[in-house]
Amino acid sequence: MDDHDIVRKGMLASLSVENCFEKIEEASNMEEAMKVLRITRPDITLLDVNLGNKENGLDLIGRARKENIPTKFVVLTSSSRKSDFIKAKELEVEGYILKDSNVEDILYALKSIVRGRKFYDAGLEEQVMKSNQGNLKGMLTEREHEVLAALGSGMTNTQIGDKLFISENTVKKHISSLLSKLGMTHRTEAALFATKQWRRREDLGQVMPPYQ
Repeated sequence: MDDHDIVRKGMLASLSVENCFEKIEEASNMEEAMKVLRITRPDITLLDVNLGNKENGLDLIGRARKENIPTKFVVLTSSSRKSDFIKAKELEVEGYILKDSNVEDILYALKSIVRGRKFYDAGLEEQVMKSNQGNLKGMLTEREHEVLAALGSGMTNTQIGDKLFISENTVKKHISSLLSKLGMTHRTEAALFATKQWRRREDLGQVMPPYQ
């Protein structure tokens, strides 16, 4: 879904020569996109963030999910705004690709997503990571720091609870809270983030004994 005809035609031309994409439909606005989704039930749905008439392409995801339309959402946009990227990840899109990427890179990303992987623009990932690193001390509570460190060490929720003398349900609440603050959607992201953070002790703040 894209409101620019030339962009849609260009993507159609690029995708049509790839054997892994059997049938390709297009839409220029939200209503057209919903009609296509209801009828064709595509495996992958490409959408832009900024559409005409002040429509936000990300709203399509909520509408489609309310109707239980099974499709993988991939954002293909010119928007490199951190807020758009974070919102898209919160919606658990399968990919976030910038339009100024090479056609080969876009096709590689889509093929990876077809195979069940996720693909997020590396530059935006790094931008969000650096932003989180700079604000980490003020973002997380002392307990959330400890839980984050525990995730980085590979602990399960039960192990974290035993280590910190809190219930497993409380651990889950802390994880949910720190994921939200860090703009992440999965504990695996937080674990990888913690591992990288530990390389800079001054950024991580208070951590659990195993890291000392």
